[in-house]
Amino acid sequence: MTTGIRGRFISFEGIDGAGKSTQHQWLVEHLRAQGREVVATREPGGTPLGEKLRALLLAEPMQLDTEALLMFAARREHVELVIRPALARGAWVVCDRFIDASMAYQGGGRGLSTTRLSQLAQWTVGDLKPDLTLLFDLPVDIAMARLFAGTQNPDRFEREQAEFFERVRATYLTIAASEPHRVRVIDAGLSLSEIQVILENIIASL
Repeated sequence: MTTGIRGRFISFEGIDGAGKSTQHQWLVEHLRAQGREVVATREPGGTPLGEKLRALLLAEPMQLDTEALLMFAARREHVELVIRPALARGAWVVCDRFIDASMAYQGGGRGLSTTRLSQLAQWTVGDLKPDLTLLFDLPVDIAMARLFAGTQNPDRFEREQAEFFERVRATYLTIAASEPHRVRVIDAGLSLSEIQVILENIIASL
């Protein structure tokens, strides 16, 4: 049933090891406790085809352009089958990564053309952007220490060197500086409870 009121779209971003996935789960539960319909999803993934593409992207070596194209192919399915329908019926969508991740990882990290990535974004999702992006920021050395302490079988991205994540982090912070109305930078070095208080206040402002 369509409510006539567009739902809210929130994305979570940050380098691997920043702890965003833990807070993603917490926010979903927090919003549901308020009686909202919440669609919790992730990228790459979110659909049956998207999850198959995710498995390939995280495990199989491939050309950089191929990686970007598969990311956006999964995103196209995700947007059309999950995100747009949910927003149209008034549900809140809370997504672990979205387009900013491609700009940071494939653009900043891999060095692919941001112009080409922007063209892919326009082609696959049009003008759809999150209403709010929560960027969990943490120094790379701390993030990597967390990552290796908690991950027994790191995927293809998690095995990248510190220099790669430095470029990814820098790109994220550049995006945040250019779109302060959308992107809120969260100090991921704070305690879980401190971060949750910040998130509560940000969500209340919506």
